Amino acid sequence: MRTRSDVCVQARAVRKVFGSIVALAGLDLEVRRGETLALLGPNGAGKTTLMHLLAGITRPDSGTIAVGGDDPTRARVRRGIGIAPQGLAIYPRLTAAENLRFFGQLYGLRGATLAAAVRQGLVLADLENRASDRAGTFSGGMKRRLNLACALIHQPRLLLLDEPTAGVDPQSRHHLFRAIASLQSAGLTLIYSTHLMEEAEQLCERVAIIDHGAVVAVGSTAEVLQHHQSPDLQSLFLSLTGSELRD
Repeated sequence: MRTRSDVCVQARAVRKVFGSIVALAGLDLEVRRGETLALLGPNGAGKTTLMHLLAGITRPDSGTIAVGGDDPTRARVRRGIGIAPQGLAIYPRLTAAENLRFFGQLYGLRGATLAAAVRQGLVLADLENRASDRAGTFSGGMKRRLNLACALIHQPRLLLLDEPTAGVDPQSRHHLFRAIASLQSAGLTLIYSTHLMEEAEQLCERVAIIDHGAVVAVGSTAEVLQHHQSPDLQSLFLSLTGSELRD
């Protein structure tokens, strides 16, 4: 039986509405401590809304969200959460080092601790030689790597990755995969939102497919394929969410 200490993230009957749009419709989900969960869903399924709720950026209209058994909107809980959003959370007019320093200060890092975290972030992003260059001059892959480093500057226990390889070249994608593997080895809990089924299968122990604001399948890739008698994850995804275009 799973104990409370085994669970990092718990969502129960979570509902979130924006005007006439129901983003989450009674969603239920658990993420075990130290695992990597792929979050799959078509555009508008509710993935980014769920990420924002888990990061404590907003609150559910009803239902409950808990991270480590506590409310993620509380400051002390948010300090243990990192988020690398799909819309890059870096400032183009700041240098790579200044971006890292800014986010470190937001999480209360100071002095030698902050300086060490900035150095580690530059190494993680492979941007030591571009530390003094403005982020606005970087390629898409470099920006994504910096985005990840900023999310990790405070050494969170839960990392939320919202399409972290969108628009990157194969080399940056490979670098990001290596960084993620290192984080997994260190025991970090990751929630990884992606549209790429091969990323989900390669990087994640379990997958959760959501559509219309609810979880429609969850488990290891083998478990969900067997349960739904589907030959592969792409076929399963389309059978559960439909093949119609989502704009």
